[in-house]
Amino acid sequence: MKQNLTTIGFDADDTLWQNEEFFRLTQDHFAALLSDYADPDHLSERLLQAERKNLGQYGFGIKGFVLSMIETAIEVTDKTVPATVISQIIEAGQEMLRHPIHLLPHAEETVGKLAERFKLVLITKGDLLHQEQKLAQSGLGEMFDAVEIVSDKTPQTYIRAFMRHGDGPDRAMMVGNSMKSDVVPAIDAGGWGVHVPARYEWEMEKADAPEGHPRFRVLKDLGALPSLLDALGL
Repeated sequence: MKQNLTTIGFDADDTLWQNEEFFRLTQDHFAALLSDYADPDHLSERLLQAERKNLGQYGFGIKGFVLSMIETAIEVTDKTVPATVISQIIEAGQEMLRHPIHLLPHAEETVGKLAERFKLVLITKGDLLHQEQKLAQSGLGEMFDAVEIVSDKTPQTYIRAFMRHGDGPDRAMMVGNSMKSDVVPAIDAGGWGVHVPARYEWEMEKADAPEGHPRFRVLKDLGALPSLLDALGL
């Protein structure tokens, strides 16, 4: 017996609104601040190493990114980084936290349209306070039936979320820009995984696509999601 889709999960950063672009701009500024100590490619590698190492302690988000930049600056300068540079790194992070939300194309219309037919759940990683602030600024909050701000996204994350807010993962779909966090674990949980690639992809969010899986789809943008659901008879 066919089980119809009842619940759709949406990622937030770089799915509904821009995010990674601001990280890239800040990283460029970071490279300029430390240009006397390291070339941009080497600095980028060192920063990525620091982020990877610190994820377990700091989690995802701007605050952990800033702490990793400071740690990298201290290391590449052999602990001689000027206090003025540390101050500018902190200011750059504060500017990121203050940056207004820029919705991605079709986000508002698509979420609003699907809210009439499905139970919608926002499932996002990151700092609790900042993610709540961004959702409030986005104007999309009222369209979601539930919000889950999580430390990581695993198959168990989606099983729990879709059991709590829906009819289980087999009757749910996750939509997001990250193959590693949004698509693959949602499919492994038993749901649908829809990839909507963003302009920029964080190195730590890369993963192989589950090509050939019957519940995997790729869309060029969120505007194509309602038509996909109609075509699949969901």
